[in-house]
Amino acid sequence: MSDANLKPNLKPGLKYYTSESVSEGHPDKLADFISDSILDEFLRQEPGSRVAVETLLTTGMAVVAGEVTAHSAHVDVQRVVREAVKEVGYTRAHYGFDAEYSAVLVALHEQSPDIAGGVNFSEEWRGMSEAERADPKNAYSLTGAGDQGLMFGYATDETPELMPLPISLAHKLTRRLATLRKEGTLTYLRPDAKSQVTIVRSGGDTWVDTVVISTQHDEDVSQEQIKADLEAQVIRAVIPAQYLREGTKFFINPSGKFVIGGPHGDTGLTGRKIIVDTYGGAVPHGGGAFSGKDPTKVDRSAAYYARYVAKNLVAAGLAKKALVEVAYAIGRASPVSLRVDSYGTGRLSDAALAELVQAHFDARPQAIIAELDLLRPIYARTAAYGHFGRDEFPWEKLDKVDELKAAAAALV
Repeated sequence: MSDANLKPNLKPGLKYYTSESVSEGHPDKLADFISDSILDEFLRQEPGSRVAVETLLTTGMAVVAGEVTAHSAHVDVQRVVREAVKEVGYTRAHYGFDAEYSAVLVALHEQSPDIAGGVNFSEEWRGMSEAERADPKNAYSLTGAGDQGLMFGYATDETPELMPLPISLAHKLTRRLATLRKEGTLTYLRPDAKSQVTIVRSGGDTWVDTVVISTQHDEDVSQEQIKADLEAQVIRAVIPAQYLREGTKFFINPSGKFVIGGPHGDTGLTGRKIIVDTYGGAVPHGGGAFSGKDPTKVDRSAAYYARYVAKNLVAAGLAKKALVEVAYAIGRASPVSLRVDSYGTGRLSDAALAELVQAHFDARPQAIIAELDLLRPIYARTAAYGHFGRDEFPWEKLDKVDELKAAAAALV
């Protein structure tokens, strides 16, 4: 084979951007859903529960492990696991993994007291006098971050939901597959599926270059029927016609038959789809996964808050796109750093935008939890189709827009 045949068929001078999504029946996403369903049940019974739960899935078996500290909650973890698997659609032993007959092993223990000490009482709080602790402005310094790390939030005006276009389209494709399966429109579909969208930008023009969809299916359906149905009822039903061109490529089940899937086809593990969960690779990722973690873990809550900040900056017209980075030290309440990058699109300098953020947002963990009302069972819904760009979640609200506009006007 010549070197020329190994090169991608890319046209010079064009910019290509690709993102993928996976369905709720993908083994990693099913693991996320189980972990977040367990978290939700603990928070439902005891909002102050400390939870860090991971799930491993393989043929005929689910293993739940991690740390949970709760005083009044009594969660039947096996029941929660089986209900989550049933909801996603693994209801037949023939699939190699099912809600009723697969084994469920549970290995949970309490959170390390070394970690809990820094979370319960931050380093700053322990160093305060009684008078300082009585000052209302210090109330949110009580709780420290559950770990060190850096988190990123992002927003861009290229879609109505202020998300990057490739990941937005990819999620809509997998969600459409799930809808057609659950409604019984395409009865041969099974829960496991993936999508991928490549867009091209040239000057002021944007279009979809390639769409890839792989979906698990029953044995008695032809690939020709799958391709025809998915092109008509998924791709063309989801992607606006303005983005499709005569040369747009559709790859539907490009490897051929996809009968064996889910945990029977590939091991599933919580936290293995962090780019799918966020911005599709458009911006950096701090590396921390979300699912199965209560909001004292800044891997999750601070990433949500950074999105909240970035989205309000863009919605206020202060930048066409904005990246917000925040970092923490374990046991400390206040972030150790905060950065804003507007990629040259800001109405103010990035330094000025960062000062606005510091003045109008409080990124201490306890403040985040209070402002976004995070100690409630909302997390199972985040497990598939992305944690961002969906108005049902509190970190997507735009309640700081007017405040930011007024503050920015005073600086100009």
